[in-house]
Parts: sequence; C-alpha cells; structure tokens
Amino acid sequence: MTSEQDALRDTLRRLLTRESDTRSVMTSSSGYDEKLWARLVSLGITALAAPPTCEATFLETRVVLSELGRFLTPGPYLGSVVAAAAVESTGSDIAGLLPEIAAGAVMSPVLGAYALNAQVADVFLVPRDDGLYALSQSEVHVTPAGGMDPTRRLATVTATGAGRFLGVPDMARVRDVACAALCAESAGAAARCLELTVDHTRQRTQFGRPLASFQALKHRMADMHVLVETAESAALAAAKAVATGEDLARTAATATVWCTEAFSQVAAEMIQLHGGVAITWEHDAHLYFKRAHGNTHLFGSPREHTARLGVGPGS
Repeated sequence: MTSEQDALRDTLRRLLTRESDTRSVMTSSSGYDEKLWARLVSLGITALAAPPTCEATFLETRVVLSELGRFLTPGPYLGSVVAAAAVESTGSDIAGLLPEIAAGAVMSPVLGAYALNAQVADVFLVPRDDGLYALSQSEVHVTPAGGMDPTRRLATVTATGAGRFLGVPDMARVRDVACAALCAESAGAAARCLELTVDHTRQRTQFGRPLASFQALKHRMADMHVLVETAESAALAAAKAVATGEDLARTAATATVWCTEAFSQVAAEMIQLHGGVAITWEHDAHLYFKRAHGNTHLFGSPREHTARLGVGPGS
C-alpha cells in the first residue's frame, strides 16, 4: 500500500463507520443510500472506477471495493467498475460514458444471468453478438430477481429497443475485471468477519474466562486469519494483473475461487464462534454469510472459474 492508498482507506473507513447504515437502506426503494453515494462521488471514488478519467489504477479501486465490502455497504460502485471496464474494452468511448461514470452516473452492466444496478440505472450496457450497446430505461424491461443477499439488488434485463452501438468489447477482460473487483470486496468483508469474531470472543466469557483464552478457539481463529491474509494477497494479485494486464485471466480466475471460498469459510466460522446470537436477525453475521454465498456465484460458479484454469473433475 502506498501512502496515498493508506490515506484513501483511512478516509473511507472513517466515512463508512460514521454513515454506512446497511440495515436501514437495504429495504429501501432504491436499495442504497443516495446521500452517502453523493458523498462518495464527491470524494472521487467514481473517478477511480473509470481509470482513464484520472491518474489512478485498479490498485486504488481495490482499496475502495475492500472498504465497501468491509461494511457491506449497498450501492452502485461494483456495477460502475464493471460498466467502466466494458466501455473501456471497446477501445474508444464514442458515447462519452466514462466521464458520466466518473461523475457518479449509475449504469447497469448486463453480464451473465443477472444485472447489477438495474433498478436504479439510467443507462444499461448490453453485449450482443456484434458489439456493446447502451440502452436507456425506456429501451429495457427490468425484472427484480430475488436472492439470498438482501444487501445486493439483482435483476434480469430484457432489451426492448435498439440502443446505441458503442463498439466491440473484450468481454473476457470485462469478466476478469469484474472478478478482480469481487475479490477485493470479498477479502474486505472476510477481514471484517474476523475482526468481529475476535472482538466477540474477547468480551464473551465462559467458566469465568474470555472465550478467546481457550486454545481450541484460538486455533480456529488462527485458521480464519490465514484465510483472510491469503484472500487479501490473492485480491491484490488480481488487482495488479488488471493494472498491468499480465496473466490476467488466470490470476483473476484463481483469485475469485480462493477469495469467495475464503470469505464463505470465514463467515461460517464467525457464526459458529458467535453462538446463538449470530443466527438472530439483529446480528450482522447472517448478512456477511449471505453476501459470501452470493459472491460465490455472482460472476460465474467456482466450477466455471476452475474450468478456465484447465482444472476439472479428474484433473
């Protein structure tokens, strides 16, 4: 981490600690806090989502995604990152969409089965056989998709209009950038799960001793720590691959499988080590657990990612 990246992380963490209220906004009509989004835009994080508009790389974008994942902050940022990657991959922003993303415009990239930001987007990026098209709200039909994770709104999008031709995108790179972004978010969320678990076991007592003093629980939290540290390393490797273009497909696929699996395991252990309180609606443990399972399949299943690596049954 450079000093600038450290400062970015610290600024975001202070802001999100003070203003991110996942529970109150996840059931709202928009699914995210518009005032907080405006604050984040004013800080310039949407410009980081569209690197050609500023002097930054995906390494800075990774910091933002990690902090948003840490707080499970609902919002359009992940979709903005993917949308910018799709536009940039065409080789020329003929419609001028990158400056709009940098200014905070909400766009919905329609990738795979589900679309991000679809319920609140003004522009929809739809890949077709001959290229990438930008469609307006009036040119699509949006159907909300129910999911396990209440903090992330997904939908299916059906194009009803022609839209504007943007160029021929490199959809393989778009997928890899989306996966690298998901790795950063998953690693940040997993780190927070570990912190919450350590804090709980230090405060909760049994037989007159803090839970954290029992050797068996120390071992389990040590295993969680290994998962978190290796997930952060994998997410960093994926971010560097996006920034440099070196071995991107393989690095992104490997990191996605590892980071989402690590997040799932750490979230599950958090529930186990918190005990009964973790399965109540009032505690946030179940939200992290649901986000972890949603992330595992958001941009392709682990089987699909391992297939990209040439790994499969019997390999």
